[in-house]
Amino acid sequence: TALFERETVERYAGYLCRVLAGMAADETRAVDRLTLLSAEERRRVTEEWNHTEAPYPVESYIHERFEAQAGRTPDAVAVVFEDRQLTYGELNARANRLAHHLRSLGVGPDVRVGICVERTPELVVAVLGVLKSGGAYLPLDPGYPQERLLDMVQDSAPLVLLTHGSLAGRLAGLDVPLLALDEDAAWWGSRPASNPERGALSPENLTYVIYTSGSTGRPKGVEMTHRGASNLLHWYLGATRISERDSVLVVTSFSFHLTQRNLLAPLFVGGRLHLAREPFEPGRIASQIVASEITMMNLTPTGFQALVETDGGRAIGGLRIVVFGGEPLYPRQLARVPEPRPEFLNPYGSTEATGITTHHFARADLASYPPGRSMPPGRPIANARIYVLDGAGEPVPVGVTGELYLGGVGVTRGYRGLPGQTAERFLPDPFGAEPGARLYRTGDLGRWLADGTIEFMGRNDAQVKVRGFRIELGEIEARLAEHEAVREAVVVAREGEVGDPRLVAYYVGEEAGAEVLRAHLAARLPEYMIPAAFVHMDALPVNPNGKLDRKALPAPEFASAEGKYEAPRTLVEEVLAGIWAEVLGVERVGVHDQFFELGWHSLLATRVVSRVREVFGVELPLRALFEGPTVAEMAGRVEEMRRAGLTVLPPVVPTERTELPLLSFAQERLWFLEQLRPGEISYNLPFALRLRGALDVDALERSLSEIVRRHEALRTVFRERDGAPRQVIAPFGGLRLPVQDLSHLPQETREAEVQRELVAEGGARPFDLSAGPLFRVSLLRLGAEEHVLLLSMHHIVSDGWSMGVLYREL
Repeated sequence: TALFERETVERYAGYLCRVLAGMAADETRAVDRLTLLSAEERRRVTEEWNHTEAPYPVESYIHERFEAQAGRTPDAVAVVFEDRQLTYGELNARANRLAHHLRSLGVGPDVRVGICVERTPELVVAVLGVLKSGGAYLPLDPGYPQERLLDMVQDSAPLVLLTHGSLAGRLAGLDVPLLALDEDAAWWGSRPASNPERGALSPENLTYVIYTSGSTGRPKGVEMTHRGASNLLHWYLGATRISERDSVLVVTSFSFHLTQRNLLAPLFVGGRLHLAREPFEPGRIASQIVASEITMMNLTPTGFQALVETDGGRAIGGLRIVVFGGEPLYPRQLARVPEPRPEFLNPYGSTEATGITTHHFARADLASYPPGRSMPPGRPIANARIYVLDGAGEPVPVGVTGELYLGGVGVTRGYRGLPGQTAERFLPDPFGAEPGARLYRTGDLGRWLADGTIEFMGRNDAQVKVRGFRIELGEIEARLAEHEAVREAVVVAREGEVGDPRLVAYYVGEEAGAEVLRAHLAARLPEYMIPAAFVHMDALPVNPNGKLDRKALPAPEFASAEGKYEAPRTLVEEVLAGIWAEVLGVERVGVHDQFFELGWHSLLATRVVSRVREVFGVELPLRALFEGPTVAEMAGRVEEMRRAGLTVLPPVVPTERTELPLLSFAQERLWFLEQLRPGEISYNLPFALRLRGALDVDALERSLSEIVRRHEALRTVFRERDGAPRQVIAPFGGLRLPVQDLSHLPQETREAEVQRELVAEGGARPFDLSAGPLFRVSLLRLGAEEHVLLLSMHHIVSDGWSMGVLYREL
């Protein structure tokens, strides 16, 4: 009973009986063909948990739903970008004029139109204009390398490409007509403002073609139909309850599948669509959320994490709902947002099946999720199905890991111009009643839980998710192998912090240097596909069978090369080196170390900029890190800005080793609340670990002591000086682990005492911010080989992330 629930054991016993019966019935049958599932359980996992049929407007097309809304509220604001606005009437008229012009060029059902436009109102005009013309749009992110943009355009063969005049040079050399939405406005802007007729458009025609990473070294285009898009958007509107009262902020790349539903959904119901300027800078986004009273946004968990770190989650706390996508979501990322929190919706899916197949609303009690586990993908959305199948394509029992297959109306046509890969990944649906129904084979692993939800269990191939983007590692390897110095190349995603994988490239050949190889890939691949580290090897490791042994690939060393470390020379350099080391997760950073050689990615860069703003009070532009990617260069830029008076906050450069003059925004808020209500207990963060097995209490005490010695935050107190709070780091004086023996009590009483102690740590025992310590620990002995370790910290020195660091180190 310590390991299994009764229902689980009874189910396992049933499986065993069916295996024995199958063996007795046919001794020649292969073991892996024996049936575990009863007819009832098979019906449950294939039919009952996939009973999702629901009406949706299959005959009402996306642009027609927008037209209906524009007719109802022509004067309401539809799109906002900085100081520009378009009403529903203005947006509809512009999109109509563009649609009539595209029709005159020959655009119609299944004809592709490329859109390479920055995130401005013209982007929304272009999307609606293409849909109104009956064509299918091709999202092209202007930030992608020129070679990748050309690959996608050549593969998709659009009839025309919509862009801005300033971007036309990046698309030169293509045998495709360009239409500049700004410079050629007089050409298409004189067309009729009336809604075009539907024409021969059908639900099976294309809505858009969107490209994903390809294992061959070239991106592959996924073809989405109106039927699938209409179902997804209809479900999405109901699940998120978007209305005319909502202001929805779009911050993700136009070439990302989750962006499509957020560009369109608010415009069906009279909401306001707000566009964030590129690139993604958390400080600016947080300010926009507050200033524009944003109620909803969709972003990746990695982007969310960067946003929370900017202001302690205050901006996000003002939202009504946050919708995630693109990568696993961990409850600890949500727990960092202060109460009251918005709703959190975690969808799961694939570009090949409209981007969403299942969904899960996070429970209010985030601590109830198992530690280290990602948020479950949940249950299928309307008219979608999901199956967990074994290698033979048969359903697996509850609790058994298998491959996830997606079905329903959201399954796309397949890959454009790739019949072989389409046939490999899109298979006939043996469980669906609809003629011609297909399943998409995801390569993801998962299992059914007893309540009918899905739990994600990883991947079964070399495909990974990094910061929301799906990446075929083979594409990076193929591009890397094109360099003359590289004979062999392997790329892996190594997990750093939970939920933050970093790409690492290993290569055999001449030692070319990380900077050279990075530049080689940057000309061919988008930034999110460029490895954080390049490791030169004499030979790649192999196992006894002669195959590549990925587990034997050495971890990269994100640190100063031997003999090249140079210590900080000024206080500013010292603080910046500490910020870099903290964000990048390295032991130390020298003043001349390159940020891009220490395991960087773009969101880590935004975190550095946010910390610089918080500590030094200067609004350092993100490009400054790319222009001067060393501590010395950044320090020079910071000092120059401060001398020029370009500060937005009071500076907080340390003047003493043991004192940090000012507090962060979040700390200042908590300190202020403590002054209002001394002994405040709302920000106690209790944490309990149940330890089973033989325990060396002395070793545990020494380990905890070492953690306190290493982490100054655990020795920090807050004292007022000259009318302002200061952080003071107390000298390390060791740590004593109190032990309370409860083993003599009855079991029920012991457990009640554990709960009482945990509740006490959470609220009954306040911290003294000025005297400290702000970290407490004790051990409850329940038996010879069972203990509970209680830890508690004040939120002013820790958060959910800190708990994760402490847990891993311990």
